[in-house]
Amino acid sequence: MSGKRYLGWTVRSAMCVGIGAASVGLMLAGPAQADPLWPGGPDIPGVAPVVPPAPVVSPCTQEGAKVCMRLSTNEAWLLDDGKVVFGPTPISHGRPGYETPPGVFKAAFKKEYHWSTMHNAEMRWAVFFNGDIATHIGPIEEQSHGCIRMTPDGAKALYDHVNPGDIFELVV
Repeated sequence: MSGKRYLGWTVRSAMCVGIGAASVGLMLAGPAQADPLWPGGPDIPGVAPVVPPAPVVSPCTQEGAKVCMRLSTNEAWLLDDGKVVFGPTPISHGRPGYETPPGVFKAAFKKEYHWSTMHNAEMRWAVFFNGDIATHIGPIEEQSHGCIRMTPDGAKALYDHVNPGDIFELVV
């Protein structure tokens, strides 16, 4: 085995078992290194660190709220102990003259399938929380007569997540 190859093998072997190059009597010059990409991990040039996504937060502050809706941006979140467990999911709400009011409300009742006699319309996955105002599947591209229209996935997730008495918070 040549001396160069042997020397290279010796340095690599020493570094693998935790003996630094200085311990074997060699000094290796190299470019200055930045901080490691992650503490205690190797510094691998050209490999970006994996950064976990920021946690999703809702704009609501009501303690115990299970549902948060922001009317100004047409978004809703489902919460558990103040942490977002679903969302944001798109919504639409009441048109002029039929505005959906902001506030804190409690879920009154829910029905998998409800027929609105007032508007002659189907309301699947309906959760009533403010009188005759409910969340349900509906075209989110259009404003409603006060109800919160949701996508099928959003309405089903909300329906499964809440029970009568759970808190809804609607903010502007």
